[in-house]
Order: sequence, then C-alpha cells, then structure tokens
Amino acid sequence: MDNMDKYIKLRDKYSNFIYDKYEIEEDDNYLVIHYYYIIEDLEDFNTYLKIEKKDIINDNIDYNLLKYLAFHVGMIELLSYWKCVCSKNIIVKCGYLDEEQINWFKKLYYNGLGEFFYINNINVSMDSFVNVKCEGSQLSFNTNYHGKGNLITIGGGKDSIVAGELLRDLYEDNTCFVMNPKSAHEESIIALGYKNKAIRINRTYIDPKLIELNKQGYLNGHTPFSSLLAFIAYLSAYLTGRKNIILSNEGSANEATVLGTNINHQYSKTYEFENDFYNYTRKYFKIDIKYFSLLRCLTEFQIGMLFANYDKYHKVFKSCNIGSKGNNWVWCGHCPKCLFVFSILSPFLYRDRLVDIFGKDLFEDESLLETFIELLGYGEKKPFECVGTYSEVRYAISLVISKYNGKLPYLLQYYKDNYKLEFNDEIMTGFNHEHNIDEPFLTIVKGELDKYVSKYNREVK
Repeated sequence: MDNMDKYIKLRDKYSNFIYDKYEIEEDDNYLVIHYYYIIEDLEDFNTYLKIEKKDIINDNIDYNLLKYLAFHVGMIELLSYWKCVCSKNIIVKCGYLDEEQINWFKKLYYNGLGEFFYINNINVSMDSFVNVKCEGSQLSFNTNYHGKGNLITIGGGKDSIVAGELLRDLYEDNTCFVMNPKSAHEESIIALGYKNKAIRINRTYIDPKLIELNKQGYLNGHTPFSSLLAFIAYLSAYLTGRKNIILSNEGSANEATVLGTNINHQYSKTYEFENDFYNYTRKYFKIDIKYFSLLRCLTEFQIGMLFANYDKYHKVFKSCNIGSKGNNWVWCGHCPKCLFVFSILSPFLYRDRLVDIFGKDLFEDESLLETFIELLGYGEKKPFECVGTYSEVRYAISLVISKYNGKLPYLLQYYKDNYKLEFNDEIMTGFNHEHNIDEPFLTIVKGELDKYVSKYNREVK
C-alpha cells in the first residue's frame, strides 16, 4: 500500500481527532499546562508544558487570558498527533475559534505540513484536507497590558547568538527564552550574560504512545515546530511582562525547499508566517506584544559573517539536529545542517578554526558530495533542513576557492571542476527591506552589518 492509499484509509477509519481539554495546575514551584487529545477508536494522548514560577515576573496576569494563550499552544501541539492518521475532522471541545480563526489555522496547518505531505506522496488541497469544528465557549479577558523590554528567543545556534549580541546594549530590558534547554542553550545564555535573566520552558517531546503507532506504520513526518515556538514564546512574553518577542529568522528562510512550490521546511520561519502571526495576535489577543525577527533584513551569509567575529561563541553554539538527540549536543559532521553551517562560515573561518569547531574538515568528506550538490542547488531539491539559499552557498564556496592556496579539498575541487564561481557581492552588502523591524533595532543591525562588511573588505585587500 502506498502512502496516499494509507492516508485515505486512515482518515476514513479514524475520522475524528478531538482536542479534548487543557488544564493549568500550579504548586509553589511550577506552573504546568497539560494537553489531552483523542483519536476516536484508536488512542488518547497527553503532553505538557512546565514553567518555573520563579521565572514568572508579571504580577498582573489575567487568568482567562492565560487560559486563552495556553489553549492556542494546544492548537499547534495537536498536529504531532493528528498527522499519524490525518483525521477528516479536528473537533475542538475545549475552546472557541471563529470562522476567520479556523481558516487561519487551516492555512498554517496546510503550509506547515507541506514537507509532510510531500515526503509521504500525499496530494491534497487546503480546502479538503481537514475540517475544524469548535464546540467550546469563548473566553473574555482583560486587555489592559503594557509590556516592556524584549524576550529574545535562544535556539542554541549562531543566529540567536547574533541577535543576542546585537542587543547587548539593551541588556536591562532583555529576557531570554529557551525551550527544553540543552547544554548549547545554557552555554549560549551564559556567554551572552543572561544566566539569571531567562525563562525556561520544559515541554514533553512526544507521548510514547505516538512513537509506538509510528513503529506500527502510521503516518509520520515534519510539523511546523517554529509556529509552536511562536505561541509558547508569546505565552512566555506575557508571563514575563515583555513588549517584544525577538526572533532570529533570516530573509533566506523564505526560499522554498522544493523550488516552484510553496513547500518549505522553514514555512513557520518565513516572513509570510511572521506577518500572519503578528496580525492574528494583534486582533485576537489584543495586548501590547509584538512578534518579529531582528535578522529578517539579513541573509544567512551575512549572519555567518557577523557570527564569525564573535570568537567567544565559536565553541558554544550548536545547530545540528541529529547531534541534538543525545544528552550532549554535538556536531554529527554528516548531515546537511553541519555541511551548510561549515560552508557558510568558511569564507571567514576556514580552515583551522572550523576544523576546531567541527572536529574535521567537512570539505574533505567524499560521503557528503550528494548533500553538497543539493545545498548548491544542483540536485532535485534542497535538503529538508533549516539551511540558506542556493546563491548564498555558491557565493560562500566561490569566495573560499578564490582565496585558497594549495591543493583544494575534495568538495571544493569538485565545485571548481563542475561549476562556475559565482560572485554576487549583494549577498554580503545587500539589505532586505521586507521586515517588521522598528527603530532603534534597525539602526543597530545596519550598523553592525556595515562594520563587518568594511572589516572583511579591508582584510581581503
């Protein structure tokens, strides 16, 4: 049976997915939000968020607004469980959404599951893939909220470190946000100086019962994790009394993973989603919190250039998803993410400093050739990872080759033998004007970019 047949069979057999309830519990130390889901005639699931009470510094929390924000987190969390059977109906028993809200979530679900549908060869339309029905009641809440300062999301990689470094002079107004903190998160926060100025959210990764279903052959695949992060960050901003939620999503995230389609591994990191989320929260949450990416005006290449100059973070940051699975977050050295980060930093740090970070020269690894070709845009698709655009990778590789003395390593020699060097300096010096960055943040980013473009040009000369 192919996956399209499996999809049709499963959604017919298990036609109702129920978002049954969410519960907020508190003790002296923690606030815990539990979520309960049911696939009729198959299984029930539960998951939770756990927040340390000491990190909650908003003294004027409206409990109904807290419930409403928590309910919305559950509207994204449910995708991890719904996707195993793709039920025809999502029945929301514990809250209310109007027709416009339902359509907003259907758009997010459909585009955010684009990779899931593509990998599983499932061909469906936005109109037909699911119905959302709400049976709960509307909550009324107090919108008299005035936030102050910034909640900086920390992911452990180079991008959020660059954002944190750019906002260093606003230290007194900043709080960091991290979910399921690992060593790279904590080391990043410490290096940035926010050890005692952070809200840490612990989330159950996946109910073990779903993992068992996956082992039995039920459907599985990518969900729009960054949209879940968005709603949890919004909740966290409210709990900490912040005005701005500051992300580190770059302009490069807008490029589709499968060119010519809207299929994007990073859909919920795109400018489109950023705008949708901001407009949704302004209309329905009605409080003074703005969600935007500080780095939307930059390319991955430019972010790499800035990060290359922040030496103290080079042994701290981690981005490899495979290497994040164990107790210690490491660079696996074999995946598209590792090779992309290695490549994008190579014009500035190659060779000794990159080898020190990754433990080997990834350009010498012949097993990475197919991945290398995909990152360059000469394969059938881009890897399904959070990686930059084809033009950025080609530019970075071309710069390294042009400066290299001696015998080229395997991947660089392959590029030189098979493709043209591409030098588009706009990738280094340009500025993306599609963003939601207000002053004084915009001045800070422009100033830092100009500073390091000038530095690079002086060093090259």
